[in-house]
Amino acid sequence: MQKVLDQISEKMARAFAAAGYDPSYGKVTVSNRPDLCEYQCNGALAAAKQYHCAPIQIARAVAEQLDQGDYDMVEAVMPGFINLKLSGAFLQQYVEAMRTEPDFGTEKSGAGKTVVVDYGGANVAKPLHIGHLRPAIIGEALKRLHRYLGYHTIGDVHLGDWGLQMGLIIAELHRRQPELPYFDEAFTGPYPTEPPFTLSELEEIYPTASARKKEDADFAREAHIATFELQKGRPGYRAIWQHIMHVSLADLHRLYDALDVHFDVWLGESDADPLIPDMLADLKQRGFAVESEGALVFPVAEPTDRKEVPPCILVKSDGAAIYATTDLATLVQRQRDYAPDKILYVTDKRQALHFEQVFRAAKKSGIIPEATHLEHLGHGTMNGSDGKPFKTRDGGVMRLETLLADMTAFVRAKVVENRIVEDSEVDATTAKITLAALKYGDLSNQPTKDYNFDVERFAAFEGNTGPYLLYTIVRIKSILAKYGAWESLPIQAPANPFAKDVMLALTKFGPTLETALRSSSPNVLCAYLFDLAGAVNKFYHETRILTEENKTLREGYISLIGLALNVLETGIHLLGFSAPEKM
Repeated sequence: MQKVLDQISEKMARAFAAAGYDPSYGKVTVSNRPDLCEYQCNGALAAAKQYHCAPIQIARAVAEQLDQGDYDMVEAVMPGFINLKLSGAFLQQYVEAMRTEPDFGTEKSGAGKTVVVDYGGANVAKPLHIGHLRPAIIGEALKRLHRYLGYHTIGDVHLGDWGLQMGLIIAELHRRQPELPYFDEAFTGPYPTEPPFTLSELEEIYPTASARKKEDADFAREAHIATFELQKGRPGYRAIWQHIMHVSLADLHRLYDALDVHFDVWLGESDADPLIPDMLADLKQRGFAVESEGALVFPVAEPTDRKEVPPCILVKSDGAAIYATTDLATLVQRQRDYAPDKILYVTDKRQALHFEQVFRAAKKSGIIPEATHLEHLGHGTMNGSDGKPFKTRDGGVMRLETLLADMTAFVRAKVVENRIVEDSEVDATTAKITLAALKYGDLSNQPTKDYNFDVERFAAFEGNTGPYLLYTIVRIKSILAKYGAWESLPIQAPANPFAKDVMLALTKFGPTLETALRSSSPNVLCAYLFDLAGAVNKFYHETRILTEENKTLREGYISLIGLALNVLETGIHLLGFSAPEKM
């Protein structure tokens, strides 16, 4: 379905041509003065230079060629602007088409294309902490947005499951329980099916081992050797690794499910590891990978660089592969399995240089075709309400599970205190409001910027918050429930300015999604939904809906808020949360 802006731009171009001017000057934009008009065309100002006449003269001539039925106002004003207000008839026709078209007539710009969204960034054997919140929330929203706009979309958690942390756990476990069969090289199996640790024990083992490594050189060496032997396939260490994966993944699934974050594939560094030897051999054979001070590196600097871009290190001088190695091998896997048109990485912005190096190496070597779009969305950090790094009371990094529990308790107290729902519905309603507060509080900020986490502000039922959107949705549901069957009622011309504002807001849904996807900015969608909710609430306050005596008007009002409800619910689904039935 063609966007409103494109439709009226085409009409304006035809008007320029009919008036004797180049139609390319007929571009229409959303007005930057909404108090004066809804749309405007500034083409007469540029055309004046070519046609050597006053811009206002051109503007008036063009305005006369426009179909007055499309507009409530067509005004040529000094020095040569053409100001427009759409007519009720135009909006009725357009919004009715939105109501009846699949997905509100949204253009599927990603049809026939494949995108991989790499987000989450969880490390096996380590609990998720607040640093994992932003990539999970932002990545999930962008994955859903791509899918809605027609892309074949693959969301990949890309686990950190193959590095030194595994060797550290194995070495620490060996110190504690050397009698376990995993450490007996003569043991032929089978190995125990039950892991030698619980989740809580595993989460204690890793930080203990990590601290020991910094103080004990012998232990550090043992951990490096264990990592090497694991990666080379030592059976006992592979069995321990399988236990680590089993215990950790169950907990990761539980926490991501609580966030309503769902990955299509749960691959990790270990899945890329088998591809590394052939990839390195190929890069060396073709001269891309070269020796440098005992390491194997891929020079990626360009003559046009304004800052230093160091070589991409593939193998360190001690023979160990690093993140860049596995990330390149992962690109080999993704190209082989998906042949994607786009790969989007959502991680901390401090990894910008790393991805710049990896992307350059992938394109230079042909691992990824030049036409494939590689993008790193580097997000900012979440700070406390005081603007300082978010820490626990003892100065540590807060676990994500703790943050969720604290916010849930805060919201639950509000739900109970205000008697929002019956006792039997408190927990389910609390969960939905909590997720809306948490996700909208994050996503309403520009992804690349830092923001302050403020529980009270995020959970407020008024203002630019997730709960405010939920409250608007629940209010509309209540009105529609009182009315009865409404789904087949057609849209009518706006009967008052408040209905027109809702219609104008609805027409911007598709363009908003395109902008949010193009800029990888879910905050654009947040701002749109807040504006739409504001227009709906203003309409509700200023208009008798259920008590309107005129049946035709009443049906038009109901149809309009019903469409607004569908758009709002679709919008919050794309952001990753949903609304309760009551609130």
